[in-house]
Amino acid sequence: MICKKRALPAVIRSYRASGKKIVFTNGCFDIIHPGHIRILKKARMLGDVLVVGLNSTSSVKSIKRGRPINGFPARAEVLNAIKFVDVVCGFSGKTPEELIKKIKPDVLVKGGDWKESEIAGADFVKSIGGRVRTVPLKKGHSTTALIEKIEKHPRAG
Repeated sequence: MICKKRALPAVIRSYRASGKKIVFTNGCFDIIHPGHIRILKKARMLGDVLVVGLNSTSSVKSIKRGRPINGFPARAEVLNAIKFVDVVCGFSGKTPEELIKKIKPDVLVKGGDWKESEIAGADFVKSIGGRVRTVPLKKGHSTTALIEKIEKHPRAG
């Protein structure tokens, strides 16, 4: 489900009331590729419910030059269609720390390109008894590399 931030606490309470273990990850998810799918799948395997924090369009613009390629509604719709994802919720800051504090996930997951000390919300999640995990990246898969490949393609431009 695509969930508004204000509705998220009630959604999470409902999952917790039925004994579900909540996993959280986040990102821009601009052009979905196998690396994204691997992280989402592995994250979902660490619990019962996967909540994905999705950077708003303005948030992506503030951290990635020339991006996003796809606006928030399109990125949210694609994520929502992936079977490993239970809830998609947007956030507008540079980090999802506020969202993480609302959710209080049991497990916080990021790709292996992040050191635990760099992961927004890691200290908070550990302080409430949660775990922080990283998923090794799928070599050769990144949105930036995909965009560069498209731009170099003979039919591009």
